[in-house]
Amino acid sequence: MSLFTAILYVVLAPLVGGLISGLDRKISARMQGRIGPPILQPFYDVGKLFKKENLVVRRSQNMFMTFFVILSVFTGALFFAGGDLLLVIFALTLAGVFFVLGGYKSSSPYSFIGAQRETLQMMSYEPAIIIVAVAMFMVTGSFQVKDIVSYPRPLIMDLPGVFIAFLFILPIKFRKSPFDLATSHHAHQEIVKGITTEFSGRTLALIEIAHWYEYVFVLGVGYLFFANSVWVGLLMTFLIFELLLIIDNATARVRWQWMLVGSWGMAFLAGGVNIIFLMMRGYP
Repeated sequence: MSLFTAILYVVLAPLVGGLISGLDRKISARMQGRIGPPILQPFYDVGKLFKKENLVVRRSQNMFMTFFVILSVFTGALFFAGGDLLLVIFALTLAGVFFVLGGYKSSSPYSFIGAQRETLQMMSYEPAIIIVAVAMFMVTGSFQVKDIVSYPRPLIMDLPGVFIAFLFILPIKFRKSPFDLATSHHAHQEIVKGITTEFSGRTLALIEIAHWYEYVFVLGVGYLFFANSVWVGLLMTFLIFELLLIIDNATARVRWQWMLVGSWGMAFLAGGVNIIFLMMRGYP
């Protein structure tokens, strides 16, 4: 893992993320008995957005979203370069903060409520993300992603509870039911678009591309649990994605209280108990 892999991520992640989004729509449609759009439809949508007029309520809202896009790319690039996992988490959080600030800045009541819910989503998934980093350090003795990947045995064997906590918060990062409170990527679930209501044109296109970068990064974190075997890791990453689609189509959106309590509860019960067992076994 090196600068080369970081460059590959910057170049290829939008393509992979766009295909993931297209597969999401297609598979979800088939689950619901519909034909669904073409797999390349997300690329067509983003292309149309780049051609539309870029209307804004306040110019500063686009500035915040620009920082969100830059930090989203930086987060994944640092991760795939094998960098420090704690710094990766910090960059991920900072990107989320700029996303929320952009929502608040537009002064739309719908965007304002969406920004509040996005903040609650960040509060919900942060403990689980931190527990993942701490637990991986306890097992491998390093926060460096390159060291975690080179660990000789699958981390899932030592971190089953942490993995469950990670799976629980994945729908938040993928903006899927039951935790798609701030906004959903499925048009049939939204009348008003939540936090991105007042964004249009190339800014909205860049926000969508930033989410594609996030898809690849988050699935990359899931890959770490099986990283000792490339093919097993890729297979399990695909199965994780399929599980997300099943949950998305089998559940309805819950209230924010359920999301917060459930995410924190799973993080500290499954993840926390797992860490206690690691300490009892003499890790690190």
